[in-house]
Amino acid sequence: MRYVVDIYGVLVPALLLWVIVAYVLSALLRRLMQRFNLYRLVWHRPLFDFSIFVCLLGGVVYLSEYLS
Repeated sequence: MRYVVDIYGVLVPALLLWVIVAYVLSALLRRLMQRFNLYRLVWHRPLFDFSIFVCLLGGVVYLSEYLS
């Protein structure tokens, strides 16, 4: 397991990269949900968005561990 990633001599925590990837994925998912008006089925939108972000982050971390 790699805890630090070397990007051109700069050591970056791997979790920071995983959070950025999960944030981009959740932003795309939010846009799709707005476009197809799926938020009408959600009771508390900020809580739902946060839970989607946490699930995506867990999936990204799992995939990064599985692929490495």
